[in-house]
Amino acid sequence: MSFYLISFPSSAMTVDESELAEASRDSHAVIAEMKAAGVYRFGGGIDESVAAVHVAADGTLSEQTYPQSRELNGGMTIIEVATREEALDWTRRMTVGCHTVQELREFMYDPEI
Repeated sequence: MSFYLISFPSSAMTVDESELAEASRDSHAVIAEMKAAGVYRFGGGIDESVAAVHVAADGTLSEQTYPQSRELNGGMTIIEVATREEALDWTRRMTVGCHTVQELREFMYDPEI
């Protein structure tokens, strides 16, 4: 089994305001399907009103992100499935449910998990 990240940045959410309730309902229905199938591990939206905190190797804190990275925002879901094809299927379902383009990434294998 592998873990996958299904995500989208806020800028990809181009749903018309009149469709927001439908997109919310449809995306929550996909999450319910994931839970029923036993593949859902975690999901949610990044709270963009809370600043990122950069914790340096010496423990120093600052409200920033990595200089080379863009803002981290939007929403994401983590699933655990047996194959990439299954992950792609769930990503397709989430894309349709959210009415928003999604990106799929696979986590590296960790034998300690």
